[in-house]
Amino acid sequence: MSRPVIPFERSNPLEVPTAYRDLRAKEGIAKVRTQVGDEVWLVSGYEDARALFNDRRLGRSHPEPEKAARVSASALIGGPQGEAATEKAEHDHMRKLFMPSFSARRMKALGEDVGALVDERLERLAGLTPPADLHAELSFPLPVLVICRLLGVPYEDREYFSGVSARMGDLLDEQKGLAAREEMGAYMAGLIERKRHEPGEDVLSDLVDELDDDGKISQLAGGLLFAGHETTVNRIDYGVLLLLGNPDQLDLLKADPGLAKAAVEEILRMAAPSLHGLPRYAHEDIEYGGITISKGEAVVITTPAANRDERIYPDPDVFDIRRPQTDPHLGFGYGPRFCVGASLARVELEAVFGRLFQRLPGLRLTVPVEELPRTEARITEGFAELPVTW
Repeated sequence: MSRPVIPFERSNPLEVPTAYRDLRAKEGIAKVRTQVGDEVWLVSGYEDARALFNDRRLGRSHPEPEKAARVSASALIGGPQGEAATEKAEHDHMRKLFMPSFSARRMKALGEDVGALVDERLERLAGLTPPADLHAELSFPLPVLVICRLLGVPYEDREYFSGVSARMGDLLDEQKGLAAREEMGAYMAGLIERKRHEPGEDVLSDLVDELDDDGKISQLAGGLLFAGHETTVNRIDYGVLLLLGNPDQLDLLKADPGLAKAAVEEILRMAAPSLHGLPRYAHEDIEYGGITISKGEAVVITTPAANRDERIYPDPDVFDIRRPQTDPHLGFGYGPRFCVGASLARVELEAVFGRLFQRLPGLRLTVPVEELPRTEARITEGFAELPVTW
């Protein structure tokens, strides 16, 4: 039987293809094929996504990894990760380790520092002769600066580890991704050695203090370094584009920068840099919603589609910064795997969108959205440049 292939094509990077909605309306959770030809269950509904994120019978590991369906050739999230026997214990331990570092209290304290960093970047930008690349001047350097401070990674290494991150996120070449992971591990091992002798007030030093396994520390810290800057960079770019594309909403934010918090939540709901989806594997048979997900089968949760579920959000494709926050978006996942860095991302995004259009109220693109250069064939996708004037 021929099945639709995910991710579905889109003509506009700001849109989520209606094919997700059509399939959801027709079948709910549907069998589809991935880019590499494997059969998986596609989850694109909000309530289904929440229920399955919360289901402990689904994991990132696979009972028989060599038989696992793959979403892509990505070494990071293209297929199973970890050991089925130890996944839950390791995941719970990891969250326990990280929660103090990313607590809301610590993030609030970090907020002033982040605000000062945003002001610095905007002053630098305002001093340039337009046009300028907002991606290079703000969207990229800010999250890198913040994650470097938090982890204790030298900012001067940013070009190097960003290059490694880009290769880690390759969707098409698994060997390239695996080699980049090894390289990131070796880079982290050098930093870990330094932290053992010269600890600082940072997450890497905390991990060194808590764990004896340098391999585990480098794996955890490398994953944080990747996730902690790649995704936030994209959300800044997408937020700028969503606001510029909806001048009525931008006017509201300009008139009241206190709306930045609400604007950020709507940006997180609607931003869809990547439609890759998050793979999970059934550790036992699961009866859900009239279907049976058999042990070993893959479930791909596509949060950008779930965040535009018309049954939850009226006019789901409309960008509305005053949208009621009754049903929180799934941009950070849900349940036991809710993103540990969610508070950090919110602090950064609120600092940016509370200031950017106050400092540069005339900011606008110099080319149409459709012509913006993209970073193709990466998990995080996004834009390579954001040329603007003001």
